[in-house]
Amino acid sequence: MDAVVRRLHALRAELLEQSDASRESRDTVMLDQTSVGRLSRMDAMQGQAMAKAEEQRRQLALRRITGALSRIDKGEYGECIECGEWIGARRLEGDPLVLKCIDCAD
Repeated sequence: MDAVVRRLHALRAELLEQSDASRESRDTVMLDQTSVGRLSRMDAMQGQAMAKAEEQRRQLALRRITGALSRIDKGEYGECIECGEWIGARRLEGDPLVLKCIDCAD
């Protein structure tokens, strides 16, 4: 279980680092036509939208990591949230954030 906790903390640190690194790309796009042309502004706005969507995915992953660490503390990590059966070790190795066993995931 210690290896899982270390992996989750490392994943959290990586996501937080990526979030900090992409902060500037999520900033407001300037609408000053004298400094950039219309197409450049549209490209910047599309880049901003993509950066915001990626940040939402990172925030979801961070919440899932927090949930997994909480389940570890409670002794519930690896238990399917639907049927209560234990999730296979190989499935958890592949994705330590998985919430359902293979049968319930379908």
